[in-house]
This record gives sequence, structure tokens and C-alpha cells, in this order.
Amino acid sequence: MKKIASLAVVLAMTTALPAFAQTTVTGIRDLDDRIDDINRDAQRGLSRGEDAERFGENDVVQGFRGSAAVTFSGTDGNTETSDLSFAGRITYGAGSWNHLFGFAGEYGESDGDTDDEEAFLIYEGSRYFTPQLYAFGTGRFEYDSFGSNRQDAFLGGGLGYRIFNTSEVAWRVQAGPGLRYVRDQEGESDTEAAGIASSRLYYGLTDTVALTNDTDILSSDTDTAVVNDFGVNFRVNDTLSTRISYRTDYTTDPEPGFESTDNTLGVSLVVGF
Repeated sequence: MKKIASLAVVLAMTTALPAFAQTTVTGIRDLDDRIDDINRDAQRGLSRGEDAERFGENDVVQGFRGSAAVTFSGTDGNTETSDLSFAGRITYGAGSWNHLFGFAGEYGESDGDTDDEEAFLIYEGSRYFTPQLYAFGTGRFEYDSFGSNRQDAFLGGGLGYRIFNTSEVAWRVQAGPGLRYVRDQEGESDTEAAGIASSRLYYGLTDTVALTNDTDILSSDTDTAVVNDFGVNFRVNDTLSTRISYRTDYTTDPEPGFESTDNTLGVSLVVGF
């Protein structure tokens, strides 16, 4: 047995470098990375429909929790590119208070020219009074050097209420006033009163099939933006899950050259064996 084990180690060491080179040249390693990306996106779509915030008695997990990630890639030769992306989330629970901080950013260059430059910051705070009633505060800042608006920020708060809260049906709504700051690509800026309203609905048809519908409305003098995300989650067993979603992004006053409505159909299928 010792001789067999030693032989296996020797074979592994002698084949490691050629195998690595082969997977690089033939693209197998790139394909393997792409498979990981697709699996991660599919799992994210499924977990979005099963968000734990839809249920429960508004229990606050005490203390700090968090995660962060960063990726970088670059090429040199026929084309010179560099891409950097990062994201993170921190939550803190203290008594009946819950705080969430999030950040994300992307930066890309191609042959010396910047072709992607985005940054996002969010804050969400909530104070639970009863299992049904809570107050919330939220802040958001978005920077996009190539988007319809170069800067878009919102700060507001209000009240939320859980209309239904069972394992079969969970529906909560929240709304409140706030301030919105917008700066377009021409440098023109405006700060104005705004209002936000949100709805989160979950309806379990069976033990394996559930419907979700998430709606957010942000309104100000500049425009009214509506985002609706409808999804169907179908879980056959622990190894087979599917989510079909249809997302609509609508704005009443798009910038010249931009459509008022964007529709996205998504299908996620996860199979394990």
C-alpha cells in the first residue's frame, strides 16, 4: 500500500505541470471558471426568491456579520485590458435595531481608454416595534460615468408593515418620503423631494412551487422609476431547482437616446448529482 501511495504521489507531481498547461491552452480552465460563474448566478437567482427577510418575527441577529470579494483581470498583447470589480456587505444587529451597509464597484480599461466606471453605496436600517410593524431608513448612492445619470442618490425613511406572515404567504409593504439628488452627464444637477414605496410578496402554491413579486417605486419631479421583479421558484428535490423570472424597469422620463422600459427574462436551472 505504501508503494502504491508513493507511486500515486509521483505520478501526480510529474503530470501536474503538463496538465495545467493543457487546460490553459485548450481553454478548459476558462470553461471551468465560466461554469462556476453560471452556477453562482443561478444560485443567486434562486436564493433571491427565498429571501429570509420575507418571513419570521423580525428577529435581529446580534453583532457583526459580513463578506467581501474582489476580482481583477488583465491582458497584454494584441489588446490591453484591465478589469477590477469589488463588493461587500456588513450587517450589525443591536437589540431591536438592524443595520446593513453595502458597497460595490467596477472599473475597466481597453487599450488605454476607460470603458467602465461604476460605484454603489447603500445603507438600510430598521427598528422593529412589533412582529408586524417596523420603521426603516435607507440611503443609496450610484455613480456611473457611462449611464443615463452620472450620479443618482436617495435618502429617506418611513414605516413598513407585514400584512401576511405565514409559511405559505408572506407580504410586507413599506413607504416613506425622502430626498433625491441627480446629476446628469452634462453636469446639470438637481435636489428634490421624493417618495419611495416597496412591496415584497411570497406565495407558496405547494411544497415545491412558490411565486414571488417584488416592486419598488421611486418618484420625484425628475421622473418616476418603477422596478417589478416577478418570479416562479420550482424545487423538485434537494438536487433540482428552477427559477423563471421576469423583470421590468420603467422610467417616465428617460434621457434622450434611452428607452423608457427594459424587460429581462431570466431562467435559472440548478441540477446536482
